[in-house]
Amino acid sequence: VQLQASGGGLVTVGDSLTLSCAASGDTYTGYAVGWFRQAPGKEREFVSTISWSGGSTYYAESVKGRFTISRDNAKNMVYLQMNSLKSEDTAVYYCAAGLLVRTPSGYKYWGQGTLVTVSS
Repeated sequence: VQLQASGGGLVTVGDSLTLSCAASGDTYTGYAVGWFRQAPGKEREFVSTISWSGGSTYYAESVKGRFTISRDNAKNMVYLQMNSLKSEDTAVYYCAAGLLVRTPSGYKYWGQGTLVTVSS
């Protein structure tokens, strides 16, 4: 499974941004996909995850109500809609495929990160 995250950029506090994660590979079927982020000097942290069917989604408390995860399996795409962005959302965002869990160790495949910078 190969994952490609994109959509990061420089935005202002309060803005919205949508990240995309493109997946490829025959073994992609059945995997949950999660988003994680890592700010400078900090550990990688869970943001959100979605089951293969899309029927189950989970969010970190820090983003609940502001971020929405979705997926389109026909296009092998997973999205993270981020609204009301805050400066503390600044980080490199990674998508990963694996189990429907909140810990990075549960994800077998990782994409490269995409940088989101929220300026005030």
